Amino acid sequence: MNRTTLLALIVGGIVAGWVITPVIAAKDKGKGKGAGGGSAPVLTQAETDGLQFMHEEEKLARDVYLAMGVLYDQRVFVNIPRSEQRHMEAIQGLCGKYGIGFNVKEPGKFHDPELQKLYDRLVERGTVSRQDAFLVGALIEEIDIQDLRDRIKRTQHNDIKAVYENLERGSMRHLNAFVFNFENRTGKTYVAQKMPQSEVDKTLNR
Repeated sequence: MNRTTLLALIVGGIVAGWVITPVIAAKDKGKGKGAGGGSAPVLTQAETDGLQFMHEEEKLARDVYLAMGVLYDQRVFVNIPRSEQRHMEAIQGLCGKYGIGFNVKEPGKFHDPELQKLYDRLVERGTVSRQDAFLVGALIEEIDIQDLRDRIKRTQHNDIKAVYENLERGSMRHLNAFVFNFENRTGKTYVAQKMPQSEVDKTLNR
């Protein structure tokens, strides 16, 4: 059993102790129906895909951070996974409102093959050292910020925009936390990994 698989099993045990509301497949819930049985507002395919993808991306963040928390006694790997869980639940609320459904896979497993590859790669990188784990966290948040900004542009629904904007603010705080920990441990200045350096510096108030 490799280290990534072992971490996934341990993380699965941690997550099993949490209260998680699963999103049931749309065919079982009645696609297009609201909570009261009426017709839900109609979303474009891009909006629907966006909600499903962002839910899994928030799950990726949660699962990676929980895996890092198994290895490293660090506050960010305790507090931030809880925040990512709330991010997932916020998107789940939108999915329920708009009659969108899908099954939530076990920790460390994803429907989207690219997210699965990213998860495996990031967990492997994060096991190298504590400072690598901080860099992994910062990279995830940069990716999340970019993707949320892109999804905000693709929806006309104010409630979806509001949730995405709130998640973006959360990701900006998380990025600051991971960068602070990286710089405090290494004495090095953080260099952007995904976003333009100017945008990262603005997020970090530099």
